Amino acid sequence: RSEKCIVGTGLERQAALDSGALAIAERGGKIIYIDTGKILFSGNGDTLSISLVMYQRSNKNTCMHQKPQFRWGKCIKKGQILADGAATVGGELALGKNVLVAYMPWEGYNFEDAVLISERLVYEDIYTSFHIRKYEIQTHVTSQGPERITNEIPHLEDRLLRNLD
Repeated sequence: RSEKCIVGTGLERQAALDSGALAIAERGGKIIYIDTGKILFSGNGDTLSISLVMYQRSNKNTCMHQKPQFRWGKCIKKGQILADGAATVGGELALGKNVLVAYMPWEGYNFEDAVLISERLVYEDIYTSFHIRKYEIQTHVTSQGPERITNEIPHLEDRLLRNLD
């Protein structure tokens, strides 16, 4: 989960709005139903449904998803942010985590262009990101019959095949 930056430029909210990753209320009303896939709210006798993006691939192969910001029964105003995107928190751009940094030599390990980080950042997946790739394959009918797609590859150890579907 990303965090809002401690020191910002003042343009984080506008950058988040311009990104198109936020779900914004087109009019005021009351939330009557909410889940991870959609938000229903009513106002002026009409019911409006807003679909949320869930784990879709972006053009950069990253994971796009929206998280609802309100609970059921809340009243909202026109222009309020209903759902945050993957890189926004509270309607502001949030591209990472705030970490304490010390710029200092450490036993010669960070000479010139090297940077040291805590192992905790790695083991706790602080900077882990999701990437989604889409692959398509085609099968053909050959003279020996139709081609089959399988994860059974002869002469390979099980540990090499464990991640195949």
